[in-house]
Amino acid sequence: MAGFDRVDRQSEELKHALDKVLRSDVKDPRMPEIFSITKVDLARDLGHCKVYVSAMTKDENEKKEMLRALKSASGFIRHQLRDEIILRTIPELSFEFDDSIEYSIHISQLLNSISTENKKDE
Repeated sequence: MAGFDRVDRQSEELKHALDKVLRSDVKDPRMPEIFSITKVDLARDLGHCKVYVSAMTKDENEKKEMLRALKSASGFIRHQLRDEIILRTIPELSFEFDDSIEYSIHISQLLNSISTENKKDE
């Protein structure tokens, strides 16, 4: 059980360090101004990390460009992380787009429209 706590703690530290590096050091025009790291899955052996990112865009091309930018900068990002976080080795990074925030907004809008229609019917 202690292993899970350590990996969870290191995942959270890695998430904060990644956020700092992406916002201050990665200067790629394909990166949107507003984005967030929604989740970091660090492998138990600490050798690989899957980073889930989100941005407020519905344009699939912009999402793909963001992932391309992150993939092409992954070596640079790993190098920058060495200054931000203390780990024996910095894990290999892979990036995935997370649509959960957009999906939540969409569901909320649907619920609001149903509520508005119900009030009109009364």
